[in-house]
Amino acid sequence: MKLNHKDRFYATLNYEPVDRPASWLGLPVPQAEKNLTSHFGVSSIDQLKRKIDDDIYPVEVPYDYPPSNHIACAFKFAKVDHLDTPDERTLTAPGFFEDYNDPADVDKFDWPDPEKYLDRRESLRRVKAVDENLVRMGVMWSAHFQDACSAFGMEQALMTMLMNPEMFQAVIDRITDFYLKANELFYESTKGYLDAVLIGNDFGSQTGLMVDPDSLRQSVFPGTKKLIDQAKSYGLKVIHHSCGSILPIIDDLIDLGVDAIHPIQALAADMDAVTLKEKFYGKVAFCGGVDAQYLLVKGTPDAVENKVTELKELFPTGLIISPSHEAILPDIPPANVEAMFNTINKLK
Repeated sequence: MKLNHKDRFYATLNYEPVDRPASWLGLPVPQAEKNLTSHFGVSSIDQLKRKIDDDIYPVEVPYDYPPSNHIACAFKFAKVDHLDTPDERTLTAPGFFEDYNDPADVDKFDWPDPEKYLDRRESLRRVKAVDENLVRMGVMWSAHFQDACSAFGMEQALMTMLMNPEMFQAVIDRITDFYLKANELFYESTKGYLDAVLIGNDFGSQTGLMVDPDSLRQSVFPGTKKLIDQAKSYGLKVIHHSCGSILPIIDDLIDLGVDAIHPIQALAADMDAVTLKEKFYGKVAFCGGVDAQYLLVKGTPDAVENKVTELKELFPTGLIISPSHEAILPDIPPANVEAMFNTINKLK
């Protein structure tokens, strides 16, 4: 029996039988979107998603805060001029709090009020514009840890976390409060229409965590818990994003209440599907798995088909099949995306 998009999504999260795995294309950047629509002979990303029978439709938060106008760039922490957009921002630039040591100094920064910049009416319009049969997923990010790294500059942030935890906590707590308010505005505006949210921080490198687990548990995860609990209070499923090798904290994310972990970066240490199935099958769902570092970029459509077939055999349910990075970049041949979805859509 063929499931509809939402039933397939919820069944996948709950490790219930599905006709085929749930899927998510990800977030094509503008040039990749152009390549894809041309290849598939469609005129819009909406038509593309219908053609590939994708299940999840991401909805960006309408946030009017120049120059980026993006919720992921809500704080002007950098002390040097650089392009403040999602594609150009840096965590390593010297940050506003680089030389501050007193937690009371947290008030010296001009903290933005999301009430001024988040468009409630547009929030509802965007969500309602999505076909009600698709999974409507708010792309919240709420990257309180990454923003805290920007607030100091990454090296200084990590040193402050260890040497002056009260100062680091004062900054990350203020950032968390911002996202709790912004998210509440979005959730209230779209109440009853939204199905899921994507939040997260990058905790991993290619080979391991960037920060030891205990530091994350002490300084970061309390805020993560608040963000997850808030989303769940609105009946939303929570997909938590972190690039890199994060095996030592997957149990923590499960305990924090996430419904799925994204994007299971396929070539990062210990993040292969075999290892994740062995350790976590039935405990938490995953989203990702199709390598976007090499396979989708350099591989053939046949190789992509083989990998997706392997993933379907390993995870007959419990895995939303998606590229192992949220962005579809222009270096991914559209033929490989076509092969991925052709294989996903093959029914049992």
